[in-house]
Amino acid sequence: MNASLPVVVIGAGPVGLAAAAHLVERGLTPLVLERGDGPGTTVRAWAHVRVFSPWSFNVDAAAGRLLAAAGWEPPNPKVVPTGAEIVRRYLEPLAALPAIAPHLVFGARVRAVTRRGLDKMSSAGREDRPFVVAWTDREGAERRTEARAVIDASGTWFSPNPMGVDGLPVPGEAEAADAIATGIPDVAGAERATYAGRTTLVVGSGHSAINIVLDLLRLQADAPETRVVWALRRDNLARVLGGGLNDRLPARGALGTAAMAAIEAGRLRLVAPFAAQRIRRSDGRLAVDGTSGGDPLSLAVDRIIVATGFRPDLSIFRELRVEIDPTVEAPPALAPLIDPNLHSCGTVPPHGAAELAHPEAGFYIVGMKSYGRAPTFLMATGYEQVRSVVAAIAGDLAAARDVRLVLPETGACSADPVLPVASGCCGPKAAIAVPTPVAACCA
Repeated sequence: MNASLPVVVIGAGPVGLAAAAHLVERGLTPLVLERGDGPGTTVRAWAHVRVFSPWSFNVDAAAGRLLAAAGWEPPNPKVVPTGAEIVRRYLEPLAALPAIAPHLVFGARVRAVTRRGLDKMSSAGREDRPFVVAWTDREGAERRTEARAVIDASGTWFSPNPMGVDGLPVPGEAEAADAIATGIPDVAGAERATYAGRTTLVVGSGHSAINIVLDLLRLQADAPETRVVWALRRDNLARVLGGGLNDRLPARGALGTAAMAAIEAGRLRLVAPFAAQRIRRSDGRLAVDGTSGGDPLSLAVDRIIVATGFRPDLSIFRELRVEIDPTVEAPPALAPLIDPNLHSCGTVPPHGAAELAHPEAGFYIVGMKSYGRAPTFLMATGYEQVRSVVAAIAGDLAAARDVRLVLPETGACSADPVLPVASGCCGPKAAIAVPTPVAACCA
């Protein structure tokens, strides 16, 4: 009976749409529930950012085959796209295909997933019951959909980590939310007026944080009163800046090189290590009280950008038997393979349905969310994940076990939340030349 039901895919980003493409190729019916108004909602949030990897690494194989059959002209495989270009030239055409479009629902917010007629405690006949996905449509109406399997590709973008070094929000962080941004705001473009001529504190040590800092310095070149304070929560600048010109991804290496040049030119204030303890309003600005190297330190700023990574929202699985590693918050078999204390994005081995399986048969978390709190996600890995998972759902266990990854050291990985870069060099003392931001694609 369950074989006639759709496979619900949560999220219409790159990995979610890839899952839909693989399901269609295998003759299975997808139902993709996307909270945004179109495909690639998360990618649109960093549309101004250029990815580390060229087009050849950013198109899923099954999606590419469906698009090619419809006459799609692929972009130059050697060109490195922006987020906006990924949406416009890949995700939107993919979502518009007759094989995919009827199975997409936008403005759909998934609230919970369970088994029909059973709560988490009930065991008898559990695997024979279909899943029930509870969601609300764009008008706010509550709906329930039965599914033979569920693939969660919703990502972590909407669950940013707070500012505190202990994983908790800093006292006053919620009250100052109107002056605090997360993710990768377009500080030199669409949000220029918010940051020009003001002092901004950037908190974080990943590529996203570096990208934001460099964007602010680009803005500073046109608005000299713009000030940048970059706070690392740990004293790890050498690791943060990475391999520079020795990086296997030139764009990513250029990011560290440009950041070091900016520091040496005195274009920003670097504080490391920094632990914020309180945020308070003071004379129309924000006073951020904390410590640096054990000594008290107070920073007066106008805006704060918290680029400290993301964490998965696991609340919708309360009634499912989901097993999560207590440290990484990834499936237990996957966690040791992606632990950022042991791996970079280029050293994570290929993995698929076996490593992503949960005690709840037929339920999988894929893409960035499958990595929990680890920032080492590789987009190509997400595509291989869904290929394997869909094969398992279709009953092709040999294909599900045969996991491969062609790009062990050259894909786009996320570091912090998402993963950007910029290349450039310092110009005259009055300005710094930093080209268009570059970030790596994550799902």
